[in-house]
Amino acid sequence: MKLVTGNSNRALAEAIARYLNLPLTDCTVGRFADQEVNVQLHENVRGEDVYILQSTSAPADGNLMELLILTDALRRSSARRITAVIPYFGYARQDRRATGRTPISSKLVANMIAGAGVNRVMTLDLHTDQIQGFFDIPTDNLYSAPVTTRDIKERYDVGNLMIVSPDVGGVARARGIAKRIGTDLAIVDKRRPRAGVSEVMNIIGDVFGKTCLLIDDIIDSGGTLINAADALLEAGAREVSAYITHGVLSEGACERIGASNLRELVLTDSIQDTEAQRQTANIRRVTVAPLLGEALARTAREQSVSSLFD
Repeated sequence: MKLVTGNSNRALAEAIARYLNLPLTDCTVGRFADQEVNVQLHENVRGEDVYILQSTSAPADGNLMELLILTDALRRSSARRITAVIPYFGYARQDRRATGRTPISSKLVANMIAGAGVNRVMTLDLHTDQIQGFFDIPTDNLYSAPVTTRDIKERYDVGNLMIVSPDVGGVARARGIAKRIGTDLAIVDKRRPRAGVSEVMNIIGDVFGKTCLLIDDIIDSGGTLINAADALLEAGAREVSAYITHGVLSEGACERIGASNLRELVLTDSIQDTEAQRQTANIRRVTVAPLLGEALARTAREQSVSSLFD
């Protein structure tokens, strides 16, 4: 079993390697003078079961190319099996044609990954489950729910909690967390007048006097969460925090989160953190390294992965 990483999230790769008590494979992933990706493996991988640890987060195109070229290098070096471990799968929000004359980019990326020679994909909290069907190779969509649930139980009085979905599309995800910890569920009904702008319309459920936890998979600009937090507080919630798997947090988002009414935003380390995130007082991170490490170990031993989430 070999672990290879690109440059997208080396800290998470090193944490997974420590969990598995394995070294990262010695390789160089750099750039030529014209910024083309340059990969050189410095170890023999012939006949090995190789796992590439690489999120396709910003810069999405560069990190995706690193993943594809690492795959090609491993395939041409006679690796027995190549598994792409993609904690954050970029382009996942482009999973359908919302309007005419637009691409389905997540399907295109799935084709590129399979075409490069990946034998299996492992990812975390896909934006929509249907993306698994875009791959013509086995794909494991893992869930951060065990990590989130453990942290909530350690830090909150479950008896006064309300789990909240920030939109109708995320109800199944939020309901899963609510079921795990035995609390009620509320839903924020919102309309989005244009891309990147959300307007909260109504709260479905009684949140008066409750500690509300917003549950979602991705936070980008932060507008949806901030508006949802304001609406919950106006409806009588005692305080509002959020648990999000993937902290995309585009430019200006950390400042908006820091100035918002969110008591705390908890992110996983599926995406490498930035200095702006580290400087924002109400942003905290939990690690998914043990979860991913255990999933990798079970895959290598041909054991059940789904039992991790029972």
